[in-house]
Amino acid sequence: MDFWGHLEELRGCLLKALLAVALCAVAAFCCKEWLFTIVMAPSSPHFVTYRLLARLAGVSTYFHVDLFNPELAQQFLVHMKVSLWMGLLLVSPYLLYLLFHFVAPGLYAHERRYALSAVGGGYVMFLMGVALNYFVIFPLTFRFLGTYQVSPEVPNQIALTSYVSMLLMLCFLMGVVFELPVLCWLLAKIGLLKPDMMRQYRKHAVVAILILAAVITPTGDAMTLSLVALPIYLLYEISIQVVRKTHSVT
Repeated sequence: MDFWGHLEELRGCLLKALLAVALCAVAAFCCKEWLFTIVMAPSSPHFVTYRLLARLAGVSTYFHVDLFNPELAQQFLVHMKVSLWMGLLLVSPYLLYLLFHFVAPGLYAHERRYALSAVGGGYVMFLMGVALNYFVIFPLTFRFLGTYQVSPEVPNQIALTSYVSMLLMLCFLMGVVFELPVLCWLLAKIGLLKPDMMRQYRKHAVVAILILAAVITPTGDAMTLSLVALPIYLLYEISIQVVRKTHSVT
């Protein structure tokens, strides 16, 4: 195709993507009870993470945190925001298919295999990052900060917008961070990254990870920073092994 042919193809892909996102977002909006059962689950003491901790520790982990809505239209706006994010998550496999379908004709056969592996692996790693945040990082952070008090005379009341924004932002950022092994694999494939280099600069990487965790952490507290930094460091160590195996195969 010429330039205008590619532009027309891109326009068609974007229209299909927008339509798919809109349909899934509307479907999620209509399933409000199901949607917010998922979103609000980490705020309940009966959430699976807290029950598992109670079983492992042998003590009660019951807690109670009040959520409130400070503004008239916020609950409706939060409903729309969560529906849009859920729609994006549900339709993401189709969006990746559209992206691959658009770029694949311009790639050689071996490049298509690399692209397919990168897209598939990246999607799986993104979901793993979202799951880690939903089941571990956010629940522990919410319970710690939601129950922390400087005095019994100062009860905690968490705004709904604060709760939802922190949950969605951490899910997205942890999903992006979990792309690190895939990115390192691609850099190793093209010869820009070697395992010896990653081992040599491990101390520098630790400092960079702490800075990145501090940027990602919306609250700035030490516990959330630690919960975010530890998985990133483990991903760095995994990436070293991925790069090593990539070079050993090539």
